[in-house]
Amino acid sequence: MALINCPECSNSVSDTSIKCPTCGVQLRKPKRSFFGKIIKWVFIAFNLLMAYWLIGGMNAATENMDQLSNAEQIGAAIGTGLGAAMILGIWLVGDIILGIFVLLTRPKA
Repeated sequence: MALINCPECSNSVSDTSIKCPTCGVQLRKPKRSFFGKIIKWVFIAFNLLMAYWLIGGMNAATENMDQLSNAEQIGAAIGTGLGAAMILGIWLVGDIILGIFVLLTRPKA
């Protein structure tokens, strides 16, 4: 463990310190742990998957709508709306849960 000089107050500080204990200036940026990085990437992947699922579901549901009768179009629109609401609900709950984990595993200064 080597000692370095603080750029603000010129006191000797450990090279593993994040902040100077004397003046409080930040010496280096704290990093996420391995588990924190995994949680962050799971959060990003979940959001991409949900966006793909929502867009794909809407495209599949609105395909060939012009060939349906009026009653079938109304039923398809209602079903599409219910499906989109379900996907958005799952997305919201998943984002809240994963967002809490991302928040709890952030680097601490």
